[in-house]
Amino acid sequence: MIIEPKIRGFICTTAHPTGCATNVQRQIDHVTIKGAIPSDRKRVLVLGCSTGYGLASRIVTTFGSDADTVGVSFEREPGEAKPASAGWYNNRAFENRARAAGRKAITIEGDAFSDAVKAETIEAIKANLGQVDLVVYSLASPVRTDPKDGITYRSAIKPYGSQVTSKTLNTGTGEVSEITVEPATEEEAAATVKVMGGEDWELWIAALAEAGVLADNFLTLNYTYLGSELTWPIYHKGTLGKAKADLDRAAAAIRDTHGNHAAHVVALKAVVTQASSAIPVVPLYGTLLIKVEDEMGLGEGPIQQIDRLFRDKLQGGLDLDDEHRIRVDDWELSEAMQAELTRRWAELTTETLPALADLPKYREEFLKLFGFSVGGVDYSKDVDPRVVE
Repeated sequence: MIIEPKIRGFICTTAHPTGCATNVQRQIDHVTIKGAIPSDRKRVLVLGCSTGYGLASRIVTTFGSDADTVGVSFEREPGEAKPASAGWYNNRAFENRARAAGRKAITIEGDAFSDAVKAETIEAIKANLGQVDLVVYSLASPVRTDPKDGITYRSAIKPYGSQVTSKTLNTGTGEVSEITVEPATEEEAAATVKVMGGEDWELWIAALAEAGVLADNFLTLNYTYLGSELTWPIYHKGTLGKAKADLDRAAAAIRDTHGNHAAHVVALKAVVTQASSAIPVVPLYGTLLIKVEDEMGLGEGPIQQIDRLFRDKLQGGLDLDDEHRIRVDDWELSEAMQAELTRRWAELTTETLPALADLPKYREEFLKLFGFSVGGVDYSKDVDPRVVE
């Protein structure tokens, strides 16, 4: 079949197996060209392994440090005439390449919030790795069912305390407009913390510890985004910010139990993701950031960020902020870049957008998440949606 992108709102409902595999290979190439990354952490668990920062973590540890990995993600399998999710294709492409390089690569596909998937993952670790030295938590989901009470919680990405009025962007039409977002209720804020906070991270570490599959001196990392003051009203100071603060609480709790160096939140830069595309204000900021960071020669996608995290930030003594976080958002939040972003933000309109920001590249990066707009891929070619190169 010929697979084309089908966009519905903020979602692409199709994915291309060849494009996804090509994306995976190019990320591997980025790491291998830069050379080996010294690390004693050779047994890695990545929760949320199929796209973005989680996939990049699996690639960097495998092809940079010769690690064996177990990954967990929630995916849609393909049918004879129906494409799989992009993450399913990414997982297969990664497994093929990791095993060809002589590394173990085991993927569990299911609801990582559930006790059943935790148990299945533990058994996979015991059978294939024995224990894990590193646990990366990179889950991104709008919904979580608490395994303790069976209640399903849904996040609400809203301001907290008062309404917010700001500029926003329709990425389909390129129209810049003003939007007013009403504040979340206390129930919505609490639900967002349940979904996106640190509770499930703690449950994973507790389950792994109880099962005896955490190695001595293990490290666990949880990825977050703090962001620019331009997005703070809807993000850092909203319901998302409350969830992110709960990650800091969870990291401290894990350190209290397992040692002062066991757990850290890692603050990463803004990148194009399907989840962020649905947050008011954030896509407009993203188009601006892409333009400015490229002009300054500081552009990074997930693979560049995670490579820099493992190659530079995790080597030797850790440079932590006041909340014990590792900061890899330093380039984005530098004084020079934020000053230029703030200057341009004030001038952004529908008419000035093409000169000040880069919407075409934002759209291209969004499509690449699903294996489309990837250079060198023949999209006119018939492909079997069940086969990954």
